[in-house]
Amino acid sequence: MAASPSTARAINDRLALRLLQDEGPLTATQLKTLTGLSRPTVADLVERLSGSGLVHVVGETGAERRGPNAKLYGIVADRAHLAALDVRTRSVSVVVADLLGTTLAEAAAPVGETGGTGAAVEQAVRLLEQAAREAGADRLHTVAVGAPGLIDPATGELRDSTGLPAWHRRLIGVLQERLPARVLVENETNLAAVAELRAGAARDRDDFVLLWLGQGVGAAVVLDGRLRRGASGGAGEIGFLPVPMTSGLPSATGCDGGFHELACVSAVRALAAAHGLDPATALGSGHGPFLDALAQRLAVGAAAVAAVLDPGCVVLAGETGHQGGPELAARVEHALAGLSPLRTEVRATALGDAAVLRGALLRARDAAQDELFP
Repeated sequence: MAASPSTARAINDRLALRLLQDEGPLTATQLKTLTGLSRPTVADLVERLSGSGLVHVVGETGAERRGPNAKLYGIVADRAHLAALDVRTRSVSVVVADLLGTTLAEAAAPVGETGGTGAAVEQAVRLLEQAAREAGADRLHTVAVGAPGLIDPATGELRDSTGLPAWHRRLIGVLQERLPARVLVENETNLAAVAELRAGAARDRDDFVLLWLGQGVGAAVVLDGRLRRGASGGAGEIGFLPVPMTSGLPSATGCDGGFHELACVSAVRALAAAHGLDPATALGSGHGPFLDALAQRLAVGAAAVAAVLDPGCVVLAGETGHQGGPELAARVEHALAGLSPLRTEVRATALGDAAVLRGALLRARDAAQDELFP
């Protein structure tokens, strides 16, 4: 069935906008070549997108060429301003960007609960407002927040989670109340996986699992190029995986006895101390016995992932994955090969500490473009 004229126009417009986003400013002739559309169709869509305020002339191809065919068209980047927040247990990082995702301002600050939940929330909100002013963003269009904990797939809200600060959940509500922007929230590990998929260590993979190894331990599952959240939003809660070498079994309210007990930052530091190393610098020390022992631990969780999902690739992220780098990843891959018959490549994060913010910004940009683009 042929598309209606209005549907065809919308498809063509979105195709052109995606090309302008991915390739940068283009001439009408270049758009014609890349889209395969006729010259009159391209002329119509350029006029239509210019009239809607999404595209404007940003220059010409060169002095030797004049006229309509020499004009370079680009997306109006300041049509919408976006913000991304990485909310940790004791800190918040913020990035404010334009519609193309170009960073305009960024800030980070510790956030404590010494003054209560309200004071912590105000600290975080002020940090965002300050960054928005610095970026010249009078009005934010979309804000994406990455936070630890479960996101309810039905409501998109951050669920109450044992062990996480109360101000996390309250922050989302305050942002929704005080900002005219659309506020989105996503699990931090999921956002890190999105960033690694589109701009990091997994750019060439449609299937992979990201292991988040920090104060908390979790995983994000990407299959067929799509993030998989599970029925309750809990896909990847690998910290609760029962494993040997721990104190017992985890429970619904705590992951003591789970993989978390082997792989969280405090466990890694204790292992380093047991090897006579400074916990603060052990991951960068190149100490073979310590790295081998840690790799054996991490391979236990990776083997469970491989047995259930067979993703073919595991990305080590979070503080431990970042600091351990390719050397730790190679040792985990070697240890994993001895535990599982399924060939699984192990890679270190390519984005490090920036992964969550990068993923949140991508989430905000996608949401804003879906709303603004035809």
